[in-house]
Amino acid sequence: MPISPTQQQALNQLVAQPDLLLDGLQCYVVGGAVRDTLLGLPVGDRDWVVVGASPEHLAQRGFIPVGGDFPVFLHPQTKEEFALARTERKSGRGYQGFTFYTGPDVTLADDLSRRDLTINALAIDTQGQFYDPLGGYADLEQKTLRHIGTAFVEDPVRLLRLARFAARFSSFRIAAETEQLALQLVQNGEVDALVPERVWQELHKGLQTHDPLRMVQVLAQCGALERVLPGLRLSPTLDTAMACAIRHDLSTLQRFAILCSQSPHPESIAQHIKAPTAYKEAARLLPLLLDAAQAQPTPNQVAQALQRLDSLRKPERYRQLVQAAECVAQANWPLWQQAACVFANVDAAAIAQQHQAQPQAIPAAILKARIAALAAIF
Repeated sequence: MPISPTQQQALNQLVAQPDLLLDGLQCYVVGGAVRDTLLGLPVGDRDWVVVGASPEHLAQRGFIPVGGDFPVFLHPQTKEEFALARTERKSGRGYQGFTFYTGPDVTLADDLSRRDLTINALAIDTQGQFYDPLGGYADLEQKTLRHIGTAFVEDPVRLLRLARFAARFSSFRIAAETEQLALQLVQNGEVDALVPERVWQELHKGLQTHDPLRMVQVLAQCGALERVLPGLRLSPTLDTAMACAIRHDLSTLQRFAILCSQSPHPESIAQHIKAPTAYKEAARLLPLLLDAAQAQPTPNQVAQALQRLDSLRKPERYRQLVQAAECVAQANWPLWQQAACVFANVDAAAIAQQHQAQPQAIPAAILKARIAALAAIF
């Protein structure tokens, strides 16, 4: 299936900048940059593959070696990544259980064949020639996420990426045979070899998409959800809440807190995947705010909730929690925003001045004044 003249022009622009450092090298932009160009989407970083070269050859040209398991180099000016074309062979459990071969006889087709999905196995050379040995462009046109070869079941990260791409391209279907391999990957235990940091890395990217819940749903459908995000619970409430979060362009931190909000132990989910501290705290605190707002609290209980939420020291986080809570449940959320302002606007310094003779009484006096202020609005 040929690409259109408009798409060809866009691909030409992708490699339009001349670069003398690449003269004489078989270089190709591969993967996401080519895919997104064909889809008319903004392009992020360009990833390059070099065919027929050796590490020594690239180092002599001034490329900076940064690779670990296989040779990857940085362009000395643009800092873009250039990897030698490689093949891989399964040698152990999990996504790290592979050995790589990067000899000069490895072709572009060999390199593209080891990738996860056909839509990510596209390339263009420095002259604008488009390469599609695995039918990725047809799958783009047909909005299909399809695996490349049965080796898909050897790498559990490919399952995470499949789920993430399903969230990013929410109008794409997953090929039936790819769904079967995803089930097999879970059943053979490969998914259990995923390390928490990699799960978080992929989930964080999924939270940035227009349909992050689909990533979780794909994992649930193949039985992987309880393995990678144990304790996470899906519900119709979560569907509505996440749609609200997308509609209001809430941050990934807020989306994560919402994602965990229907689960019995949201903080443990964040701990399991080693999410950053701010995300752990948001997952822990959002249910506290939801519970407080649903309970028709007294001014004293509101004050206790604001203290537990640390609204005085972290007003911006509190504001974000209220925004997230608005998507999860109905309550008088403007009143809770006002409550934090009222709580903070009490003149603590003046109260402390009044109690100079009894400094031990200052905290209680300040709290009493804040509860009184809250009583005026609750």
